[in-house]
Amino acid sequence: MIAPSILSADFARLAAEAEAVAGADWLHVDVMDAHFVPNLTLGLPVVESLLKATNIPLDCHLMIEDPARWAPPYAEAGAYNVTFHAEATDDPSAVARDIRAAGAKAGLSVKPGTPIEPYLEILRDFDTLLVMSVEPGFGGQSFLPEVLSKAKAVRALVDSGDLRLIVEIDGGINSDTIEQAAEAGIDCFVAGSAVYNTADPAVAVRDLRARAARASHHLS
Repeated sequence: MIAPSILSADFARLAAEAEAVAGADWLHVDVMDAHFVPNLTLGLPVVESLLKATNIPLDCHLMIEDPARWAPPYAEAGAYNVTFHAEATDDPSAVARDIRAAGAKAGLSVKPGTPIEPYLEILRDFDTLLVMSVEPGFGGQSFLPEVLSKAKAVRALVDSGDLRLIVEIDGGINSDTIEQAAEAGIDCFVAGSAVYNTADPAVAVRDLRARAARASHHLS
C-alpha cells in the first residue's frame, strides 16, 4: 500500500494534487498543531473539503496535543483512518475506542525514539501502527533505519496471529529506502517528496508499490 503525503503537495491545489495520485491506496494527511510538533499545517475544515474532492481514503495523521478531544471529529467527518501519537495521551486505548465509535479505523503512532514494547499489549485495540522513521513535524527528512526493529517486532506478532493490524511507516520513504522497509515487514508506505516532487506522481506511486512488492516477504 502506498499513501502519498500531501505535506509535499501544493496546498493551493489540493484537489488537483489528490487527483494526480489516482490509484494510491490512501492519501496521507498530516495535521500539526504547532504544539505537539513545532510546525503548523492544516485542520479539520481542510480535511472536510478534501473529502469532497477525492475518493481516495484519507489517512489522517494527527501530530497534535489532546487527541481525545480532537481525533474523533476527523472520524466523524469521514476519514478512513485516524492516527494519533502514543506520546500525546495517557490512555491510547480510550482514544482508539472513540475513533472507532465515530466510524474510522484507529491508528497509533510512535516517534523514532519511543520504544514499542510498552505498547505491544494495547496494539490489539488498533487497526494500524504508524512507525515514524523521521522526527515528526517536517517533510523532507532523511530515513532513520534504526526504527525498523519496531516494525520487525510487530510484524512477527501479526504473522503469528497474535495481532491483526496494518504496519505503516512514515518518513524518508523513497526508491532508495522503501525496499529495506518492505523487508522489515511494512504494509503501508507514506511517501511525500518521492511522489509529489516528480514529473508524474501517479507513475511514482506505481513504481514505489512495485519496489515494495519485490522486496517484501509477506506481501508477495
